Amino acid sequence: MNFASDNTGPVHPNVMAALIAANTGYALPYGGDDLTAQTIQNIRDLFEAPDAAVFLVSLGTAANSLILATLSQPWETVFCHTVAHIHEDECNAPEFYSGGTKLTLVPGPEAKMTAENLRRSILAEETRGVHGPQRGPVSLTQATERGTIYSLKEIQEISATAEEFGLPVHMDGARFANAVQSLGCSAAEMTWKSGVDAVTFGGTKNGLMAVEAVIFFNPKHAWEFELRRKRGAHLFSKHRFLAAQMQSYLAGDLWLDMAKKSNDASARLIQGLKQIPEVQIDFEPQANIIFAQWARAAHQRLHAAGAQYYVMAGDHTTGPSNELLPARLVTDWSTTPENVDKFLDILRG
Repeated sequence: MNFASDNTGPVHPNVMAALIAANTGYALPYGGDDLTAQTIQNIRDLFEAPDAAVFLVSLGTAANSLILATLSQPWETVFCHTVAHIHEDECNAPEFYSGGTKLTLVPGPEAKMTAENLRRSILAEETRGVHGPQRGPVSLTQATERGTIYSLKEIQEISATAEEFGLPVHMDGARFANAVQSLGCSAAEMTWKSGVDAVTFGGTKNGLMAVEAVIFFNPKHAWEFELRRKRGAHLFSKHRFLAAQMQSYLAGDLWLDMAKKSNDASARLIQGLKQIPEVQIDFEPQANIIFAQWARAAHQRLHAAGAQYYVMAGDHTTGPSNELLPARLVTDWSTTPENVDKFLDILRG
């Protein structure tokens, strides 16, 4: 019963098989191998973007930070939601890799910025001449850190607002597959067709060992990103092992199949939680993350039975038994219906 994170799950067997298959003979390093070239072409095909500049890195934080560094200047500010991953969970890496670019936090319900709030935040910056930050990229997280999803209309409205001010749009797609599968759209429709300029196409949270794709829909950024990736120590030498994972991920739409399994497990879990009167749902989940609250006594039962998940505030081991404590539950491609049902049974008591 592991609902701690989609980073805790296993690598898909197809991906392991692809890594083993790639582990024969010799191949040019640093992305010069044939497998990397084919993988890049496959990503361009998936995104319907034949001229896109595509790169592979092993970490989502690296992908986000290097993209934003490429799209910004040190004296600018990046506009993102108050609970964006780049703000809450990346240890100031975007600021570090950009040489000092700050973050301006944009509020919004359901962990999503709105076009109206973005406009208000943009207008509040670049107002103090040389003494204040200049306006920089807009970054949105899809799916969000609270399990909600921007609709295509919402992405388009945010992108239109950014374009009005001449600002590029970055999408942190660590859970890109979960969002696409939930919306029932294409990768292109959720990105460049909705005004997004660059995207982190995540894989690690969805059954890969360690690889994310960086995609710039305008190839003018390619050389600068290559330099920043190397200077930032994220250019893999044995690059074919990144490509092998991504190649397997795309083959036969495995990326969507795994996202569906993850989303379906989350849907089963939330359906069960809603049938328990003592459980309070904090956000209406649309992907594979659930935030909910229940009594400390139930937390204690679950942990005693071996359930693993994050209690987001308070100490579940001591205190009033009926006090509500918030929890985060995350499913992945390997989450089974049996584990979901067992968790719910223990929670019900």
